[in-house]
Amino acid sequence: MDYQKIIDYYFPEETNGELRNILLTHSKCVAAMAMEICLKHPELNTDCAFVYEAAMLHDIGIVRCNAEGIHCFGQEPYIRHGMMGAKMLEEYASKFLPCTDIAPYARVCARHTGTGLTAKTIKAQGLPLPEQDFTPETTEEQIICYADKFFSKTKLDKRKTLGEAEKSLMKFGKDGVEVFRKWHETFG
Repeated sequence: MDYQKIIDYYFPEETNGELRNILLTHSKCVAAMAMEICLKHPELNTDCAFVYEAAMLHDIGIVRCNAEGIHCFGQEPYIRHGMMGAKMLEEYASKFLPCTDIAPYARVCARHTGTGLTAKTIKAQGLPLPEQDFTPETTEEQIICYADKFFSKTKLDKRKTLGEAEKSLMKFGKDGVEVFRKWHETFG
């Protein structure tokens, strides 16, 4: 998968270089940590190439969302960036990669918010998402989601501590923190 062509398509330097820089810097940090996990845990039998590529694409949907603090000037609420990313990958594949199975990459986009969002959480918090489960299921999805929790898009030069990552998950409820702690036992 040539993830860079997809990034270049949706994030041309000449239109929003700052947002492109944020996306690339954040995604490279997430991808590097995800690769460290893959290499540290060969017993997990992960598809390392997929993990890297999907980590580079996991936040592609931010360009369609509104989050001025990170130079996103789209129309969608930021909580929908995963869904938007999945949709964008499907659109790109139908146009340029008709014989490529983009679904695994789209799933990573859709399922990486928090530690994944359940239909119960979406309903309870009144989130503007379909009431269905968007939780990482495969080991690869979980590794990317776990690594993503250590990096923000506002403090690009800083890796969060375990405590900071847990604190940032509290807005999604205690269940997400428990999932994160289990992943830490496996991946940390």
